[in-house]
Amino acid sequence: MVTIFTTPKPFRGHIGVIQTNAIQSWTLLRPECEVILFGNEDDTAEIATKLRIQHIPGVACDNYGAPLVSSMFEIAQDIASCQPVCYANADIILMSDFLRAVSQVRLQSFLLIGRRWNLDINKPINFSDPSWEERLCTRLAETGKLYRPSALDYFVFTTGLYNDIPPFTIGRPGWDNWMVYRARFLRVPVIDATKAITAVHQNHDYSHHFMGKAGVFRGKQAKKNLRLLGGREHRFGTHHATWILTMQGIKRALSFGHLCQRMLAIPVFFPPLAFLNFPINLCVKALLMSKVLGRRIFSKGTPPF
Repeated sequence: MVTIFTTPKPFRGHIGVIQTNAIQSWTLLRPECEVILFGNEDDTAEIATKLRIQHIPGVACDNYGAPLVSSMFEIAQDIASCQPVCYANADIILMSDFLRAVSQVRLQSFLLIGRRWNLDINKPINFSDPSWEERLCTRLAETGKLYRPSALDYFVFTTGLYNDIPPFTIGRPGWDNWMVYRARFLRVPVIDATKAITAVHQNHDYSHHFMGKAGVFRGKQAKKNLRLLGGREHRFGTHHATWILTMQGIKRALSFGHLCQRMLAIPVFFPPLAFLNFPINLCVKALLMSKVLGRRIFSKGTPPF
């Protein structure tokens, strides 16, 4: 089993619908998972009671009342009755492949992440339909879009991994990238499970912020998060994984792209080598260009000599 925790926005309108979809999908995972909701937003307690899951209203917040990542992760790791634990954004639907994938990881300590699939969902999912997963996957194949590697929506990890998280605000950019950077800094295996886990992100607007999308990604809280992140060089994602998980098993991440990212990360992990930033970037760009040119040559049927 896994302990899954999150902090939802107010359960109003479309946001309320998709959050209920997501959280209910977690309660249907088998073996049954422990689910914890943090925060005291509108109707959170009622949803927790309805779905028979745990609710913890007391969580530290920033000056604007938004929950702090550090507080949630600390409490969740302390009270979780299952191992490993998982944070997931409250709009992410998880299906039966989630637990099948997690069960394949037998490492003593790890962080498991993956890219999400964006999909328009505007009404409650009928979970009483035995084929709801099949129907959802069909829609994904038709109109779903795999999102970028640096935007992360779920983290499965072993307890004790995160004990010193800076005071990031949840729901603002940067904190998710720091989580990957921190695991890599600690030399903990980072596993990309994109090929094994179908995480469905239900598209939504940003009306929960008075400045809309601009406020979420460029407001004061966002700027604070990016300062805490420590610069763009710390913006880690699935492309910085050291392992790849598929439904056939786990293997080391040794693709051309992964090796390039490791080269670029050398000055990040070894600050005295910061002077190598420029030559490493040049080297990686040259390698990427040579690969692109090679593809063009082969696609035209011209031998590489």
